[in-house]
Amino acid sequence: MSVRAKKHLGQHFLTNDNIAKKIADSLTDEGYNNILEIGPGMGVLTKYLLEKKSKIKVMEIDSESVYYLRDVFPIEHIKLDTSSEKFTIIEGDFLKQNLATLFSHSQTAIIGNFPYNISSQIVFKAIENRSLIPEFSGMFQKEVAMRIAEKKGSKIYGILSVLTQAFYNVEYLFTVPPDVFNPPPKVNSGVIRLTRKPNYSLPVNEGLFFRVVKTAFNQRRKMLRSSLKSFNLSVTLKEEPIFAMRPEQLSVQEFVDLTSKIANDGTGDH
Repeated sequence: MSVRAKKHLGQHFLTNDNIAKKIADSLTDEGYNNILEIGPGMGVLTKYLLEKKSKIKVMEIDSESVYYLRDVFPIEHIKLDTSSEKFTIIEGDFLKQNLATLFSHSQTAIIGNFPYNISSQIVFKAIENRSLIPEFSGMFQKEVAMRIAEKKGSKIYGILSVLTQAFYNVEYLFTVPPDVFNPPPKVNSGVIRLTRKPNYSLPVNEGLFFRVVKTAFNQRRKMLRSSLKSFNLSVTLKEEPIFAMRPEQLSVQEFVDLTSKIANDGTGDH
């Protein structure tokens, strides 16, 4: 390890090769020709991704880590396919990228050991660009991973659960203990896989759907007739049984149905 790389040992780096390989193998490598790894750090996951048939891009915001990656994975030592480079290192912030440009409008899977503080933002950006992303796999803080995968009726079922599951099938794959990191975090991690649904558009206005879900869960202890009062719903609509429910009681499909009811409410301001 280079001197520069040692400066980053204050971060939580995955050090277990078996776990790294399991995460890499969570991608099917089917239905796309490109994989983007977010936040490769010291490249423990990267080396297993390079065994896949897809072209690999890694995006790292930290310049010192980029320096280290270029030292460990020099481009000239990576086999090239017949059309372009197998491996690309990009220095940049994923959240600020135009993904259509970055992916050249090609289908691309996303994977990574995601920083806890921005993992939800990464998921939301993937949802916004779901036409480009058929598969999404990676490691999150366990609580966040469970929230993404959770079904209705749970206290941790919320905005992230509904908006992700509206467009992706979610599988919680396995839990990762703290002792496989250097230094170990104070919490467990969880690995999940998102597989885009065959029909990843909704039969309602998606902007309105997002507003309904977010508004409902922002006051999750209230019944929907109270939490959604900003939509100026008609008295008749608010008398329907669904408006006596709380948001965690609704499935994704019921939120779609709720959005349709609100859109068709003649007196509402939507």
